[in-house]
Amino acid sequence: MEPTVHPRVKICCIGNVAEARLALRHGADALGLVSRMPSGPGVIEESVIADIAAITPPSIGSFLLTSELDVNSIVTQQKRCGVNTIQIVDRLERGCFEDLRASLPGVSIVQVIHVTGEESIDEACRVAELGIDALLLDSGDQRLPIKVLGGTGRTHDWTLSRKIRERVSVPLFLAGGLNVENVARAIEEVRPFGVDVCSGLRTNGKLDQRKLGEFMHEVRRASQSI
Repeated sequence: MEPTVHPRVKICCIGNVAEARLALRHGADALGLVSRMPSGPGVIEESVIADIAAITPPSIGSFLLTSELDVNSIVTQQKRCGVNTIQIVDRLERGCFEDLRASLPGVSIVQVIHVTGEESIDEACRVAELGIDALLLDSGDQRLPIKVLGGTGRTHDWTLSRKIRERVSVPLFLAGGLNVENVARAIEEVRPFGVDVCSGLRTNGKLDQRKLGEFMHEVRRASQSI
């Protein structure tokens, strides 16, 4: 029998080097590092992002969550931070993914799609054909006066996420309100390449070792049934 491969686990909103090391000890496949945002939790200084990226093994994804809207700003930010993955949480307005890839060879590009309705399926399918490395489905809303670009602690309609996963050819991460209680069901319903969790693993704002261990256990348990 072939061994079961569990979905990749991205622990987001890492606040410092100590939290990064804790996540890595528990088997995290990627770390989410949140730069300046219009709203939401987990924002840290770029100097801290650079420190975390520097101690992250090359085989582990160091994701810079950026709300910048133009390629030049994202390129400059990546060079300051030294991460191996760019997670674009909004829609590019100036430049394109090809420009970003040309400027940052070897750096992976992940585009966030905020799942708000059926229209998100078309957006995801379109973006997936533009040369990105992965999609990440989250529960924000760019239509609000102050954009919400992640860290909501809310789930979205997983039936839409499942439709997107079935229609795109790139890997898909599922985010938005995941926790110990629901991650197994999320994996069974959507069958994503990876899962992404922030607030669901925190107690009083700090990464909770017990929740982290239980979450990883649930991810592996769910993998046995898919």
